[in-house]
Amino acid sequence: MTSQNKIIVITAGGSYAWVIVNALANRFDNLEVLLEQPESKSLFLRRRARRVGWFQTAGQFGTMVISRFGKRFAQRRSNEIITTSGAQPELLPEIPVTRVSSANGRDCLELIAARQPDLVFLAGCRMLSKATLAAIPCPVINYHSGINPKYRGLAGGWWARATGDHENYGTTVHLVDAGVDTGGTLYQAFMKPDPRETLLTDSLAMAAGSRDIAVRAVVDALSGNLQTRPSNLPSVQRFHPPIWTYLITGLFKRVW
Repeated sequence: MTSQNKIIVITAGGSYAWVIVNALANRFDNLEVLLEQPESKSLFLRRRARRVGWFQTAGQFGTMVISRFGKRFAQRRSNEIITTSGAQPELLPEIPVTRVSSANGRDCLELIAARQPDLVFLAGCRMLSKATLAAIPCPVINYHSGINPKYRGLAGGWWARATGDHENYGTTVHLVDAGVDTGGTLYQAFMKPDPRETLLTDSLAMAAGSRDIAVRAVVDALSGNLQTRPSNLPSVQRFHPPIWTYLITGLFKRVW
């Protein structure tokens, strides 16, 4: 591992993703961000509906809307997380950024081919297609806001709190395969959830508390020492909670 090792990070951005990216940039010199553009909501909803049906999709979309417009109400807690952890939720200005259409876009693959990175690191981006994975000649690892395999997919922290599974509140860094967070686990960070966390702050709190495992996984990848770890947890793919589940859980369990 030298300063010549090239790392490409693919992300859609956002505070929790920037916390992880900045932690990597503070440790590794030769890092570039490929910033993918947002996916259209109609395409996202159609794909989700094919998986879980329109009724569940509508309920999940309701929770997504609340999350988007409720961010200002979570700002105080977010500021506390940032202050106490020293996390950096805004991308450092010295990190080079290239905008791409999508993690699976031709422009993204062309840039990867041109840069010839030693590692591709994913932090909050689209799921890579089989064709994209096959075209990337170096290791690909992902930072995931949840403990795999029990909290694959989305809102892993919320589901752990909502089900009282506090011992499995945390994050995973894993190899990327064609499944949804099904690649071999490299490292996990288990945390005690703060009772003040909500669906709006879980990802930031967990990123602030698990920057070290992202760095350790990259060190392993660049030194050719990637080792996966087994788990006896059940494998479950999670989605955003539908609005009725979110509200009932908040009102009766005080888990928001």
